[in-house]
Amino acid sequence: MDYLLTEEQQMLQELALQIAHDRIKPVRAELDEHEIFPTELMRDLAQADLFGVIIPEQYGGLGLGCMENCLVLEALSTGCVGIATTFAATFLGAYPFLLYGSEDQKKRYLPPLAKGDHLAAFALTESQAGSDAGAIQTTAVRDGDSYILNGTKQWITNAGEAGIYTVIALSDRSKGARGASAFIVEADDPGISFGKKEQKMGIRASVTREIVFQNCRIPTNRLIAKEGFGFVIALKTLDFSRPGVGALALGLAQAALEEAVIFARERQQFGHPIISFQAVQHMLANMATQLEAARALVYAVARAIDHDPKEFSKESAMAKLFPTDMAMQVTTDAVQILGGHGYMREYPVEKMMRDAKILQIFEGTNQILRNVIGQALNKEFSKKR
Repeated sequence: MDYLLTEEQQMLQELALQIAHDRIKPVRAELDEHEIFPTELMRDLAQADLFGVIIPEQYGGLGLGCMENCLVLEALSTGCVGIATTFAATFLGAYPFLLYGSEDQKKRYLPPLAKGDHLAAFALTESQAGSDAGAIQTTAVRDGDSYILNGTKQWITNAGEAGIYTVIALSDRSKGARGASAFIVEADDPGISFGKKEQKMGIRASVTREIVFQNCRIPTNRLIAKEGFGFVIALKTLDFSRPGVGALALGLAQAALEEAVIFARERQQFGHPIISFQAVQHMLANMATQLEAARALVYAVARAIDHDPKEFSKESAMAKLFPTDMAMQVTTDAVQILGGHGYMREYPVEKMMRDAKILQIFEGTNQILRNVIGQALNKEFSKKR
């Protein structure tokens, strides 16, 4: 389907697709099998200026929007979602100070991110604060011209590899969630350390670790916006980033669909390619239709966000919820179409199925996102009565 992309968008998409085909696909199985961090591939993406997509031109970026970011993430995910997640996590880490940071913070941190000199990470989740993000226990206590951070963040993408971290911590425990603030922490700050590399079911080329703060002292100018604004920043960050997760799902599902069609055309049973059988055709038809519907939704929401709406939490949740459920179904069906072959590591669809699951979990589980959508609908209709 023609989505009427601009010439610039087409060029960006083609560049990312070329990198996915030429650089990512040949090594994805090895990186997944041995859980190798894709350092060289991050350098390739930096050389292609892709780290600068959403960063304004005055800070060394391309000054583009959510739509362009989604196109890049979708394209890279046709190669490997783990590698694309590593790339995407830097934008997640950058959004808090991109949206709410001071001019000094933007001048200090955005240019090296735009060049790909540093990766970034977003540290919100804790062992008892997953879907219930308000249950965080990490604290940031003011001490003169510094804040002292103590606590542990869990399951943080790019932890230990990133140079810049945005951290949500309680600056006033007595206020609960309203006492949370957002801070910028650098990898070489005293008192920050990282836990073991987690062994995951999927996206194994990405790194997931704990971040431990033990009397981590940072200057007060690392506070983003103002004290007590942390959860506003976190929620708005997720509103901007969730369509990107939907885009990861699009690329993954596209790759799985292509593998299934190619196999179905080549695999002979009862003297015919299995794509000639109606049962297989119907599976492929459903996969393709669901994928196209999800793509239309992600693109529509991304374009809407680029027009700076006042509120888009509901639409952002939809753009993550529907595509990630779709990707889980499409990759499962791809394994089914390949049969015994699909269950073997020699074929990429088993990896794709493993990778798909996390997309339904991180940046808001799909159950929580249904709550977000339902609450928004309730609020909208209460105003109409």
